Amino acid sequence: MTTTNSTTELHAPPTTTYLDIELIAPNNNASNSRSASQTPASTASPAETSRATTAIIIFCVAVVTAVNTFLSGALVVSIPVLQQDLDLGEGVVLWPVTIQALTCGCTLLLAGSIADVVGSRYMYLLGSLLQTLTSLACGLSRTGAQLIIFRALAGIAASLCLPSAVSIINDAFVPGRGRNLAFAAMGGGQPVGFGLGLTLGGVLTGSIGWEWGFYVSAIINGIVFALSTWQLPSSVGKVEEITWARLKVEVDWVGALIISIALALLSYIMAEVTTGTARIREPRNIAMLTLGFSFLFGFVGWMHKREKEQKAALIPNSLWKDKVFTSICISVFLVWGSFNAVEQIGNFFFQNVQGLNALEAAIRFLPAVIMGCIANIIVGLLAHRIRGDWIVVLSIVLSWSSPLLMALVNPKSTYWAFAFPAILLNPIGADGLFTISNLVITSRFPVKTQGLAGGVFNTTSQIGKSVGLALTRLVANNITATSSVKDKDAAPALMQGYRAGFWFLVALNTVSLCMSLWGLRKVGTVGRKQD
Repeated sequence: MTTTNSTTELHAPPTTTYLDIELIAPNNNASNSRSASQTPASTASPAETSRATTAIIIFCVAVVTAVNTFLSGALVVSIPVLQQDLDLGEGVVLWPVTIQALTCGCTLLLAGSIADVVGSRYMYLLGSLLQTLTSLACGLSRTGAQLIIFRALAGIAASLCLPSAVSIINDAFVPGRGRNLAFAAMGGGQPVGFGLGLTLGGVLTGSIGWEWGFYVSAIINGIVFALSTWQLPSSVGKVEEITWARLKVEVDWVGALIISIALALLSYIMAEVTTGTARIREPRNIAMLTLGFSFLFGFVGWMHKREKEQKAALIPNSLWKDKVFTSICISVFLVWGSFNAVEQIGNFFFQNVQGLNALEAAIRFLPAVIMGCIANIIVGLLAHRIRGDWIVVLSIVLSWSSPLLMALVNPKSTYWAFAFPAILLNPIGADGLFTISNLVITSRFPVKTQGLAGGVFNTTSQIGKSVGLALTRLVANNITATSSVKDKDAAPALMQGYRAGFWFLVALNTVSLCMSLWGLRKVGTVGRKQD
């Protein structure tokens, strides 16, 4: 173990090094005094403390994303059963899946801003507690409306955790391998959670009931909340004294309200037109669409005003002039939208076209879990050695093949011919982008607003997931509705729609690839240690 007093541009406190992973050591005189008074037998060495702190932080940020996606995976395989048990109409059948991402995406920027003022640790703990309660409430739901409401609240709970986790990583680790691996672990939690949700959700749905997927999530959340309260270092995410004056001045409340309303209205319209483009002509939807765009343009104007007055702004308009920042945000939006839609439409293909049950369909997604973990580990280890644009482009090229294979699939072919390589390649783009995009986006924000930076990434990915699925579902439904097959619920008619949806996702990945080739040419190595 070596100790260095060198400082970086971003972090002034001294750092403690253990196995090439550098943590920002807390500067706590009282703590040092207590340690000095202890006997050698009862005092942990600095190396042991660093190792324990590293493990706890990485575990907490990985589990928060894993738990968040666990229920998404469980819901994917249980939707057909939920539709029957809770009498979900065709127009809202996907709402238990999408509403959580929508409410999360609409509140992430505000949650990130508040975390920068009150402290990321406090926000993380509050979010973990609320996730526990909302998961339990979802399991106790007995109507479709109840489930949708509690899933919406679960999205708000997740929005408290995700930006805070990003801020905790940036606060605890100096730039370099340690921070890269922490982001990789956070990204790796997503495929692991989703895969476990698919598998365990299929088992539970086919045995003791879909409710137990939520109960398991509540138990895991409760354990994480207790562990984080007890073990997450108080020095991590610590801020200066919290006052109402700071909350009033340092959080752009008006901007957060405007963008939240805009995203909520536009996301609702996307969900509404999923069942058919004719619904966009309904007076209510026309009014909401107009209001949504009005608030969106109003947000741009408000950001211009705040930036001109040199006041706190959520996302300054000048930031979009940064080609790298704009390109990475667009790529995250498109790639995560495609990733989520391939999983969802792929599940419909397995169950509605090939006639598999929930568990059989879930098992077929296990390769995505393994590949997602491998992709995150590789990127975490290589981000400080290889150019970021090379990693992003290669990741997108590989994931681009996934919807292409599913668009060409023969429903009667074996799983290994088309579906297996498609499922295997699908997560590479999203997981490869996770670490690189977080490093790029957080580097564009001041150190004191890293919670907001985390909110920008997670807002982009969450809204992208919802919009991608809604648009793909819209394409698939319209093609199925115009199919020459008389029975629109028959496998041949559904397959025509699913195939069109997969081709649409090929187009999304192509646009993302072009955007990355154009905008990330000069990004360089983003995960390198700063001296």
